[in-house]
Amino acid sequence: MMFRRFAVVILAFCLLSGLGAASATTLEVDPDAALWVRLGADILLYLHIGGGAVGMMSGPIAILSRKGHRLHRAAGKVFFVSMLTCYTVGAAVAPFLAEGQRPNFVAGVLALYLLLTSWRAATRRVLSIGPLDYAGLAVAVLVGASGALFMYQGANHPSGTVDGSPPDAFVIFVFVGVIAALEDLHLILRRSITEIARLSRHLWRMCMSLFIASGSFFFGQEQLLPDWVRGTLLQDIPVFFPLVAIVIWLVLVRVSRKNPALS
Repeated sequence: MMFRRFAVVILAFCLLSGLGAASATTLEVDPDAALWVRLGADILLYLHIGGGAVGMMSGPIAILSRKGHRLHRAAGKVFFVSMLTCYTVGAAVAPFLAEGQRPNFVAGVLALYLLLTSWRAATRRVLSIGPLDYAGLAVAVLVGASGALFMYQGANHPSGTVDGSPPDAFVIFVFVGVIAALEDLHLILRRSITEIARLSRHLWRMCMSLFIASGSFFFGQEQLLPDWVRGTLLQDIPVFFPLVAIVIWLVLVRVSRKNPALS
């Protein structure tokens, strides 16, 4: 309940403040703008950056710590709250920015969807199919369809891009959207989920959510990185670590079904 209220408050604040920053390109407004507009944009910017930074630090700790134990739970809660803030701000504000932000908006929605459904899988041991499950399925389908549409538009646009992003960049929308939609559909139709499937659902979605955040920063904002980091493994490792973690943990979950560390 606490997290739902937190999400509603953040979303409402983002929508109200984002309208005032409609002329921005990166949440920066004209110095002559009204005080509430500048204050709102600054708060949103710091929430987005701060949430992402804390999330990218706490996420690996949650992945590497022993599952189900105190450190894992604490790091997981920090990751959830910080990334919930970061993703909600990004997804809510993107449509109001002056420059094209369609890919960033869809990426924010996808990352937020993965985060919320992963958290629900971790905290819900007794299955109860409801409106949230159908809404999740709809979001996954729309993300996959958006990726396919962007790929088509980019391939047929004179610039070869959609808002500056090439068609290849949208493969992840299609791939993750389809996989997630099929998993959601299977869950709804079967109306039951095994413990192994529940843990797998939690792990791959949380890691994929972290992958999107890390990729957006280390690859999408590499101009902010020091010169000695760009083009090195220090730039690549934080991005691909979550993908490696997905493979490792899915194998461990299915092979070590009775391992207490995975329960």
